[in-house]
Amino acid sequence: MSDFSWCLALPGARLYGDADKGKELEVEQNKDIARRMYEEVINKRDLDVLEEVVRPDYIEHDPLPGQGEGLDGIRDRFRMLIEGLDPQFTIEDVIAEGDRVVVRWTNSGTNVGEFLGIPATNLPFTIAGIDIYRLEGGKLAEHWHVVDIYGQMVQLGLLPPPGA
Repeated sequence: MSDFSWCLALPGARLYGDADKGKELEVEQNKDIARRMYEEVINKRDLDVLEEVVRPDYIEHDPLPGQGEGLDGIRDRFRMLIEGLDPQFTIEDVIAEGDRVVVRWTNSGTNVGEFLGIPATNLPFTIAGIDIYRLEGGKLAEHWHVVDIYGQMVQLGLLPPPGA
């Protein structure tokens, strides 16, 4: 049996066992699942992908008004976003550890339809946000987020800009 402990002296070097490789593969798979929410479900408007990436008992910690629960609830959420705001997401960063994935994104769109009871303004917006997902069994199980709602409302003409 060879001793590779000398490798640890190299900058950034680490010895990996099979358990480490398995964990790293799972983390990369989790990141890919989260990416599919933006790239396929929202940007390509393919809500059928939700069946593949979201658990039936999905928990949304920040639901939109009128959003249901579970898989049906997340489907409702994306329909509201797509029909009201015509969003296009750009993924800026994806960071993962264990069963958590954090996605930092930019969302550009136009308020083309009613959204949360507010009639369409037909004005464009660009906002930033961060989503945190917990995965279980290879699917998204929980979601938390922070979004620049104030900036979005100002850009849509629904709130006055600061200092106005």
